[in-house]
Amino acid sequence: TALFNFQSLLLVILLLVCTCAYVHSMFPAILDRNKDGVRGIFWKCARIGERLSPYISLCCVVMAVRLNPPFFRQGKY
Repeated sequence: TALFNFQSLLLVILLLVCTCAYVHSMFPAILDRNKDGVRGIFWKCARIGERLSPYISLCCVVMAVRLNPPFFRQGKY
């Protein structure tokens, strides 16, 4: 269902990039041996996460604020 909602699709892509970058930092051999083919997508996502990490983290913060508004905005205070 994330394919039909653009914001959900962006969230899935951001989570994929962050997860692949984390896995590559912990276990680099797993992703380095699969650079080609379908599994190469994960290596490419890890590379994007490593090289564009300030922008990726900024996008994660923006998505977190947009998807989960702060508690005080809900009329509780």
